[in-house]
Amino acid sequence: MSILSSITGPRDLDDLSSTDLVVLAGEIREFLVREVARSGGHLGPNLGVVETTIAIHRVFDSPHDAIVFDTGHQSYVHKILTGRQDFSHLREKGGLAGYPQRSESVHDIVESSHASSSLSWADGISRAFSMTGQSDRHVVAVVGDGALTGGMTWEALNNISHDNSRNLVIIVNDNGRSYAPTIGGMARYLDSVRTKRAYRNLHFTSRKVFDRLGPTARAFYRGVRGGMHGFLSRFTNNQALYANLDIKYVGPVDGHDVHAMELALRQAKNYGAPVIVHAITQKGKGYEPARRDLADQFHAVGKIDAETGEPISSSTSVAWTDVFGDELVRLAQKDDRIMGITAAMLRPTGLHRLHEAFPERVIDVGIAEQHAVTSAAGLAFGGMHPVVAVYATFINRAFDQVLMDVGLHKAGVTFVLDRSGVTGPDGPSHHGLWDLSILQVVPGIRIAAPRDAARLREELAEATAINDAPTVLRFPKGSVGNDINAQRRTADGVDVLREAPHKDVLIVAIGSFAQLGLDVAERLAQQGIGATVIDPRWVVPVASSLIEMARDHRLVITIEDGVRVGGIGTRIRQAMREAGVDTAVDELGLPDSFIEHATREQILAEVGLTPQDIARDVVAQVLGSKIPMARPRLDEADALLRSEN
Repeated sequence: MSILSSITGPRDLDDLSSTDLVVLAGEIREFLVREVARSGGHLGPNLGVVETTIAIHRVFDSPHDAIVFDTGHQSYVHKILTGRQDFSHLREKGGLAGYPQRSESVHDIVESSHASSSLSWADGISRAFSMTGQSDRHVVAVVGDGALTGGMTWEALNNISHDNSRNLVIIVNDNGRSYAPTIGGMARYLDSVRTKRAYRNLHFTSRKVFDRLGPTARAFYRGVRGGMHGFLSRFTNNQALYANLDIKYVGPVDGHDVHAMELALRQAKNYGAPVIVHAITQKGKGYEPARRDLADQFHAVGKIDAETGEPISSSTSVAWTDVFGDELVRLAQKDDRIMGITAAMLRPTGLHRLHEAFPERVIDVGIAEQHAVTSAAGLAFGGMHPVVAVYATFINRAFDQVLMDVGLHKAGVTFVLDRSGVTGPDGPSHHGLWDLSILQVVPGIRIAAPRDAARLREELAEATAINDAPTVLRFPKGSVGNDINAQRRTADGVDVLREAPHKDVLIVAIGSFAQLGLDVAERLAQQGIGATVIDPRWVVPVASSLIEMARDHRLVITIEDGVRVGGIGTRIRQAMREAGVDTAVDELGLPDSFIEHATREQILAEVGLTPQDIARDVVAQVLGSKIPMARPRLDEADALLRSEN
């Protein structure tokens, strides 16, 4: 029987020998490669924290001691060691989540997978433990080095250093990368600690010497190591960063040496005040295909061949991200004011293509969305047109900067929001459901939602030509479907995709829901209900031609890939009322709730955003409200409703 199969909880680690722990680490890596290759998920980050996570659970007593991961994509090993070894449905409906999730286990504390927040959580939890007399409980925050580029981390450290009377251990998992290689001054500092020959030689030589002299000497070594680090940091011209924060520093420690990590963590645990343990690790450790992948070392993978690391899918479809990346390069070739900004997402957002063509015109600020947005406002003031490309879920973190730094100053900044709407297997914190409801309140903002690749190219060009207001371009995760041609375009830019001979229902389909709107219209037509389908292209501000078409129809249906509360449907309703149009409006979208991980198709079916569900609801409204149709066939509609119920 394997050692891994005997682990049902953290305390099963207690009696394992040093040899057993090494074997266990190997078994966990084999398990991760085998299981994640089959399902897809975050592979590289978890291969890099195997020994560190084992050491954490050897030293600390979860859940009595709170363990917080920043970000949660490095928590697979934690799941394995806390009794969750069924990865057969990882990131699928009903299976394990890809991030910590409280409903799965009492060992999971923080579910949000947005980086740089864990130290604030740890600060609050440790203060609460101290204030409520729970002085025997510790808090452990595992922070990827990329998270140190986020401003929240330093706000938390500033407060943690102000109060040293708490049991708080901060593990800096330093692998030189967040998603891609970590950038900026903090990365250079950590790299200098990681690579200085003078420090490394003396550190490892002294350890070997003290090890030979026995337990007493080893204890003495551990006691003076912190002092040696401070001396050597100054000797080698490194900034004494952590010392200046007045937080005890232990390290750097080999994060793949379970024994060394355990010693360091026990020292930190017994210190009685906040301690930073600096662990040096390798992303993708033990899996050669990941180590060869210089782009992101298998940060997140789809289904792959476990032996070779090659993708199993042979799909030749084009992704929305690729269309954007290529088109931005084309526009930048013609307009030297265009430049790209991202927050540690150069390749995932497609900006790597602009970087390859014009490296001096792309800025990766690290995990610092707020800084990215305000810096973009400054670039616009200086005469550039910055394009800020982030995942839709991450623009939430910089709303104040969009509002006050970009919107208030009428800055010509374009925001490109990848993975908008329902994203699927990454769960609640990664769905891009809120951008439409949040961003449309910014005065003067203009928001576009392309329905296909041709419109994405078209609207990106229009957005980057606007220099007196913020613009937003949003599109979903995955592949672009076929282009959908319009029958006509109104003078103010609304595309009419289907025009019914009799004007019963006006379907306003937002962005990638255009095909859904057409499918609904076809079902309604079969019941004698005429449905016009339009794509506003620019959903904010609301076009006057849309309002006039609403006046001419008897019912308006809006369909959007965002929350209904405060969504585009709500804005259209308000615009209609202001224009004196009293046509009934039904706003369809996503509920204002946190949606669990599942496929996009499963989620849309659950919330009723399918052609069959929407058409059935329209027919029910026709019958229930007795809305007069131009050519009603209510007998057939009534029969359809009864048969489908």
